[in-house]
This record gives sequence, structure tokens and C-alpha cells, in this order.
Amino acid sequence: MSHYTDSFHWRNQSLHGPSPVTTFGPKACMLQNPHAVMHIQDPASQRLTWNKPPKSVLVIKKIRDASLLEPFKELCMFLTEVKNLIVYVEKKVLEDPAISGDENFGAITKKFCTFREDLDDISNRVDFIICLGGDGTLLYASSLFQESVPPVMAFHLGSLGFLTPFKFDTYQSQVTQIIEGNAAIVLRSRLRVRVLKENWEKKARVDEKGIILTNGDNESSRKAMQYQVLNEVVVDRGPSSYLSNVDLFLDGHLITTVQGDGVIVSTPTGSTAYAVAAGASMIHPNVPAIMITPICPHSLSFRPIVVPAGVELKIMLSRDARNTAWVSFDGRKRQEICHGDSITITTSCFPVPSICFRDPVNDWFESLAQCLHWNVRKKQNYLSSEDEEF
Repeated sequence: MSHYTDSFHWRNQSLHGPSPVTTFGPKACMLQNPHAVMHIQDPASQRLTWNKPPKSVLVIKKIRDASLLEPFKELCMFLTEVKNLIVYVEKKVLEDPAISGDENFGAITKKFCTFREDLDDISNRVDFIICLGGDGTLLYASSLFQESVPPVMAFHLGSLGFLTPFKFDTYQSQVTQIIEGNAAIVLRSRLRVRVLKENWEKKARVDEKGIILTNGDNESSRKAMQYQVLNEVVVDRGPSSYLSNVDLFLDGHLITTVQGDGVIVSTPTGSTAYAVAAGASMIHPNVPAIMITPICPHSLSFRPIVVPAGVELKIMLSRDARNTAWVSFDGRKRQEICHGDSITITTSCFPVPSICFRDPVNDWFESLAQCLHWNVRKKQNYLSSEDEEF
């Protein structure tokens, strides 16, 4: 049985009794405690281990950020010269003049394996991933892998850093611990999204008698695209001044029509991104759920809701919608949605195994406190016995 199928079985069984092992990428796997109380897995017990020692690493660097040049060079030299790892780097990263023009670093770059997004498949070549930058680097790493994702170690070298728990100051010891398999991980669920364009290339043509013909509503005029989404799918009204008017289906049943600026369908990881700004609750990434959050709904009673991870959502333009809608996936691949198009969303069976600094619970609350200043308030003064008399 492939590791993709194993991962799927773990996800389905985790609600009642998780299997003891699941795998990610070519060599990484996770050991779990098979004696968990009531068959509910303690997130803190999820640990990274290796079937074989890792030999390759993908380094993702935030583009056009001069402050990351030295950390990037230092890390790559450590990985190649000290750890003897095969380093994969995106080709456009090495095209930066500050890197290509560095003669001293040039000897190191010759050892790199390069790739291009959407052109080269590296899914079975990389054992683990290191991200340098902000939360966007983790989202980008997720987009590169449409199936099984290798473990991701993210260093906080950006602005917010909610998903990047590691500090670069002690990177050598931290990377060494990961290579040795001494780390906790959190499985960040993703959304599998299928966009079906109803009349994608429906073009008119003229026959010999000058009669205008069309391709018709057949399968050849439809185009399907699929995405793996870590944070959220956002459907909005785009440049139109009208309300968006989209129908929301759950497992084939119409549950509501969204009238407002749009709707956000997010993972628990994405609940602390756009969704929380729109009034949603924050959900720990270990909770198997999908969150539906309206954006500025023209209704006082439309509150965000949470649905089980296994359901299938479908979004379409309402029949009487005055304008089209626009959709984006983790802030990328933005495209227009017209009448007859559909967006189908469900939980993917390929999560992102994110390496923790301490453990899934402590890291999450640390991020809430440090990045979002959750529940920050001046302490109430102590009330003495004399004050109670007044």
C-alpha cells in the first residue's frame, strides 16, 4: 500500500482510533502512542521519525528580501558542507544578482539541484523542507506538493510568523535535531479544491453557408483545475460594486445563499488568517474541521460556522446573481467564476506535517500570544479588605 493511502487511512481513523504510524514524503514518518486514552490521540505525542536518514532538503527563501541573503547562504553552506545533504533550491532564487554575483558562494551553488515551479516535479526527491521568511513561505511550500508533503521546518524571518516557530539564531542545533528525528510535528490539514469551468473554450465558428455554429455544452468545452490549499479558499465580488450572490451546498444540499462581499472556506490553520479578521473563531490545527465564514454579509444573523472535515462543499453563482465572482487559493491563482462554474471543496488526504519548536499545543498558544496578542489586557488591581467596605 502506498504512503499516500496510508496517510488517508490515518486521517479517517484518527477520530476513533489512529493507526500507530503514518508517512510523509520518501522517508519521514510519524510515530503515535497506540495506548491513548479513549483512542483519542494526544497532539503532543506526535513525533517525527525517519525510515532512513534524510539525504535531501528543499530550502525555500522569500524572494526579493535582502535581509535573508546571509541566513540563506549560511544555512546552505551548513547543509552541504557539514551535513552532506543534497540541497534543492528554486531556480529564480539563484538568479538574484546578490547570489549569482557572489563568487565565494558560487562554488556552493554548483552543488545545488534547481527546479522551476509548475514545470519540474520534485515530490519524490525531497526528504524535508526548510523555509526562510514569513508564513507565506510555508504556504508556498504547500503549493509545490499536490500529494504527499515532506516535513516542513519554518524559521521566523518574516513579519508575522504565526506558522514559523523556529528562530534562526540556533539553526545548527535545531536542524541537527530534525535530521536525527528528534522533533514533534503537527499535521496541518489542507483543502482539496476542484474548479470546474463550464464554458472554458466555447468559441463560435462559421460553416460554409455562413451559419454561426458553437461547440455546444459538451465535455470538451469544460475545464477542471485542482488545488491543494493550506489556509483558505476566498470567493469574493471582485471589482463589482454589487453584492456577491453565491449558493453554498453541503453534501449536495443547498444550505444557504451568501449575499455580501464574499465567503471564506478555511482549514483550522487558516482560521487564524483571513477568517479571524472576518470574525471567525480560532481553531487548533489538530481539530478535523472546515470553517465557513461570510465576508461582510448583508444579514445580522449570518455567523461563521464549523462543519466536519469529511463533508463536501460546493459553491456556485446564484441564478439571479447580478455579477460574476472571483476566487483565490491561499491568496494565489485568482480567477473569475461565471454562471455555470462550480467550486468543490473537501478536506485533502495529504496534510502538511509542520515541525514544532516544542509541541503542537504550546506552539499554537505561543503564536496566539506573540503574534495576535490574544487576550492581552491590563491586570485588574487586587481588592484589599479596606476597599471592600466602600
